Amino acid sequence: MNTITSKDGTPIAFERHGEGTPLILVYGATGHREFISLGAQLGGLLGATHTVYAYDRRGRGGSGDTVPFSVEREIEDLAALIAESGGTANVCGFSSGAVLAMDAAAAGLPITRLALYEPPFVVDDARPAVPGDYLERLDAYLAEGRRGEALELFFTGPCGIPAEFVAGMKAAPIWPELQKVAPTLAYDGRFMADTMTGRPLPRDRWSSISVPTLVMYGGATEPWLVNAARAVSDLLSSASLMELSDQTHDVAAEALAPALTAFLADGERA
Repeated sequence: MNTITSKDGTPIAFERHGEGTPLILVYGATGHREFISLGAQLGGLLGATHTVYAYDRRGRGGSGDTVPFSVEREIEDLAALIAESGGTANVCGFSSGAVLAMDAAAAGLPITRLALYEPPFVVDDARPAVPGDYLERLDAYLAEGRRGEALELFFTGPCGIPAEFVAGMKAAPIWPELQKVAPTLAYDGRFMADTMTGRPLPRDRWSSISVPTLVMYGGATEPWLVNAARAVSDLLSSASLMELSDQTHDVAAEALAPALTAFLADGERA
């Protein structure tokens, strides 16, 4: 593990695999290096041509946290990692991490190419919209220290997981570990707040993104996530759309690596 310091003084933990053009992975809500081995796996598959960086977003894993939270601070964390990687980098975001990556690109970070896997927007009636009081209820649970209930609200709300499946998750060994990062659910909830309403995406929020962008979704994923990927592809003039056969929201490195290899190679030939 390595550590860099973000603009506000928060330590951000990361690991690095391989040697070559930098590729930074941005995980979604609850995700960090102790839970997700994607960084090491992609490093093994892409390491001959790319340096893969996987980092713990603030408040997760080995990274610190500083209050109050703002999306700008998360963007500064990614900016610090891009600076550490050499000043420019390719970025690949997953789930809500893909939305953070979009916000970072729109803010003008020196991102060479942007890859997005299943940003979890709710853009139509393919599934119920997240209730309008979700963030208020989440904040209340967290303020009272009711982390388990905050997790249940997250999984049944934004994630759309049936309550009976969430009840089973509570008995799993990972549940206490998830409770440790539960306060960070409010972070993702804030930059996702207006994008899970069942309405079309706002056209102005990401209008400044001009870097080549690959939007990916799994062939075995939920229909609403497919619709979200298509909406992003339609929204960004620089975007292309790709289906990864047989993949779900939990994408395998072996399926992701060939798509990233081809996409990033196009940029290096340009």
